[in-house]
Amino acid sequence: MKRAAHPTIALLQSSSLTSVVQQEIERRILQGELAPGAKLIEAELAAGLGVSRGPVREAFRMLEEAGLVRQEKNRGVFVRNIPLDEAIEIYDLRAMMDESVGRQLAAAITPEQLKSVRAMVDAMEKAVKAGDADSYHLLNLDFHDKLVEYTGNRKLTVIYRRLINELSLFRRLNLADAKLLPISAGEHRAIVKAIASGDPDAAGRAMRDHVLVSKDRTMKNNMPQAPHLANSAAPGWPPSRAPNRKDLSNA
Repeated sequence: MKRAAHPTIALLQSSSLTSVVQQEIERRILQGELAPGAKLIEAELAAGLGVSRGPVREAFRMLEEAGLVRQEKNRGVFVRNIPLDEAIEIYDLRAMMDESVGRQLAAAITPEQLKSVRAMVDAMEKAVKAGDADSYHLLNLDFHDKLVEYTGNRKLTVIYRRLINELSLFRRLNLADAKLLPISAGEHRAIVKAIASGDPDAAGRAMRDHVLVSKDRTMKNNMPQAPHLANSAAPGWPPSRAPNRKDLSNA
């Protein structure tokens, strides 16, 4: 007769399984396999992932906390669809956050951390040469996430990650044009160079401008939806140099 698992072990097993399920659903959302507004069917996901419905239900709760899904009473769970005006607000907030991150890292980043982010940019440039937009998108997310993590501010990291999840649709669309990938990679290389220079002003400006040109492109991509946002911008916009068409790459 098979012995039942100790309650603590069973809890750990369930927690681990829930995490795996949550990560897989999150991957599908961030990579566009589950589109904004799509309804997530608990039974179908459980069957497809080979798990019971319990871990899927708990994963939904975690994904809602992360800002990726919404649960509607008597209707179900849906991938969040962020309206354009909310996305613009997030870009403005992120521009301020990234400027602070750049300034902090210019003064405090370690040689090991610099080596790590340089390696990420190397990988991004390889993805560009290979025409691998999916890999580039994931590397792009990892690059910015790592910079925020290197500040050592855990609260900032949690808030930043939620904002990035909410912007995932718009940020992916901003790199839909393969011609923009090498421009974007060049901007990331410039960010690392500015941080490595030890100049807080230059590093903060590089990171802030990078976000604001992405915001500008998002508005241009979606202007038929919200023409009233045409003049929306964060304080201090435009950046120190006005972006031309080739500059409008993803943050």
